[in-house]
Amino acid sequence: MEKKKTVFEAVIEHGFTRRDFLKMCTALAATLGLDYTKSDKVVKAMEMGSRVPVVWLSFQDCTGCSESFIRSSQPKTESVLLDMISLEYSEVLSTASGYQVEKSMEDVLKNYKGEYILAVEGSLPENEAFLSIAGKSAKETFLQMAAGAKAIVAYGSCSSWGGIAAAHPNPTGAKSIKSYVSNTPVILIPGCPPIAEVMTGVIAYIITFGKLPELDGFGRPTSFYRHRIHDKCNRRAYFDAGLFVENFDDEGAKQGYCLYKVGCKGPTTYNSCAEMRWNGGVSYPIQSGNPCIGCAEAGFWDNGPFYTRRAEIPGTQTTINPDKVGLSAIGVAAAGIAVHATGTVVKKRETINGVEKNE
Repeated sequence: MEKKKTVFEAVIEHGFTRRDFLKMCTALAATLGLDYTKSDKVVKAMEMGSRVPVVWLSFQDCTGCSESFIRSSQPKTESVLLDMISLEYSEVLSTASGYQVEKSMEDVLKNYKGEYILAVEGSLPENEAFLSIAGKSAKETFLQMAAGAKAIVAYGSCSSWGGIAAAHPNPTGAKSIKSYVSNTPVILIPGCPPIAEVMTGVIAYIITFGKLPELDGFGRPTSFYRHRIHDKCNRRAYFDAGLFVENFDDEGAKQGYCLYKVGCKGPTTYNSCAEMRWNGGVSYPIQSGNPCIGCAEAGFWDNGPFYTRRAEIPGTQTTINPDKVGLSAIGVAAAGIAVHATGTVVKKRETINGVEKNE
């Protein structure tokens, strides 16, 4: 078996300088949320660590996760594909096809058992007749590769929760890949699609530290899914002030008011959209004027209709009524809304004849 190259050796082999390598490590440290003084740990890991074999399986999906992945800016996609990992199998990104690429997947199972990362995009159908690849059912292929993997990374809401394929009436019996495996660690990276830098960042973390990132109770990396979008939203100040968009062509929409009343699910959706943003940090849906549809949450497709106020603020029994809060409410002199990650407390104060009344 050929000796695996280290990440540093792969970088140099592709014509980059050590200076380029150090820049890549610094950018990677930032993506992983590390202090810049800890960049040396990343450098050491990349100098000593071998490229990790990766098998990327696509099931009931739209290829949106692959499309997002190849648009990563920090770390750059080419750095991940050419330097950090050895992509042994991918229906979308592999150069080879047919028997040749299927042989590559079999070789990984044979030569790197317990060492490779299995990336999965798309849900699995309960009825095997709905999906087969290279003459084998998708379920059979998945179970075979999952058994020999170091870890499984579920890219996207379809592989994480079942996604659109699992939406009512779910004719294929689509399920999350976690429903089919119990003995191999699974990392969920939900989103439709996930943010590119989150996808590459998880792989980079495993390579850098030789272990899986810290996960929350659902199996999501806490470094990327620890906050609700609402907590870091650029429109949050308008929510606190009770200034809401009533419809998409009103003055509030032009002024960038909060989108909660037109269906934004930012208060109940955990993701890094408001922090990392999309397309190299340019923007994200809420900043661009579109309400969050909660695509990173389980069952988001059935939690509609979209663009209709339905999201409940955690910590309350019912959906808050924005019409009764805020400085613009008739007869209200002051209003305060405090929403915290551990719960939400809504407190309204009215001043009537100089006497403060709490409700």
